[in-house]
Amino acid sequence: MIAYQHTPPQFEPGQLVEHVRYGYRGVVVAVDARCRASQQWYDSNQTQPDRAQPWYHVLVDGREIFTYAAETSLRADKSGLPVAHPLVDAFFEELVDGQYVRNERDWDWGVQ
Repeated sequence: MIAYQHTPPQFEPGQLVEHVRYGYRGVVVAVDARCRASQQWYDSNQTQPDRAQPWYHVLVDGREIFTYAAETSLRADKSGLPVAHPLVDAFFEELVDGQYVRNERDWDWGVQ
């Protein structure tokens, strides 16, 4: 495992991302400085990226789900294409130059 220094998150709310392993696209809706999921949730995953790195709540394009992904599992999606998700309009104002503009609504869905 990589030991992470406390560095600023690489991605921010509104940014388009792609999951490195699973290939889905999405938009970051919220960021945690480190993994806030329960140990049970963490242990149940196929992989266990370092918990001491930024983790992202991502609305998944073309699906009605969101995921919780570690920074090392994501890369920037430079397509600029909109994300088709029913919650996009609830958390974002508009898509400008390939990035969504986040509104003030709190992301209140925790992790397990």
